Amino acid sequence: MSMSHDVTSTRTPKAPKAPKPPLNGVNVPTLFATLDAVRGQPELAKFQFRATNQWLAGTHSRTHIHGYSGAGGQHAHTAEFRYDADHPGVLVGEDQGPTPVEFLLHALAACITAGIANIAASRGVALTRVQSTVEGDIDLLGIFGMSERVRNGYQAIRISFEIEGDASAEKLVEIVQQSRSRSAVFDVLTNGVPVELEVNAGA
Repeated sequence: MSMSHDVTSTRTPKAPKAPKPPLNGVNVPTLFATLDAVRGQPELAKFQFRATNQWLAGTHSRTHIHGYSGAGGQHAHTAEFRYDADHPGVLVGEDQGPTPVEFLLHALAACITAGIANIAASRGVALTRVQSTVEGDIDLLGIFGMSERVRNGYQAIRISFEIEGDASAEKLVEIVQQSRSRSAVFDVLTNGVPVELEVNAGA
């Protein structure tokens, strides 16, 4: 005599994978998804950033940064950013903000630092400290028009990084070097960029 049995197999459904927590404050899946989207549509990589500046008094001016275009559309920051620039008293200003050339040092450090965080996160490296010091040497004889042999801008810029994380020193150095090689600000400073100046004068 034969007996048959109906056996019903039950499987516990797998729980959905929890999203990976940000590494170095970077949402890595979103980072990779953005790169994949740009590979598929290179035109999404075209951006234009904008700033408006207004003179206040003396060497004091204020810049507003709010809107920009890119990724196929117009965008706005979550808030309008305002930055004051001025000269110190020794340069006939009121010291209401950093000098424009100091903002340039900030831009260089911030750009490379942002790249370090992204690159480290993409490589699975957790950072614990990134600190940089930027120095720029300038001879004001050029700005003052006292020497045709002295340039107006920086004669040399130096930036040094201190970086710590859960990777070898060699790998951490590679991350910094890769960020430098992909830094937009480093590129502008070392390779130059055409700058157009338009003036609308009124009485």
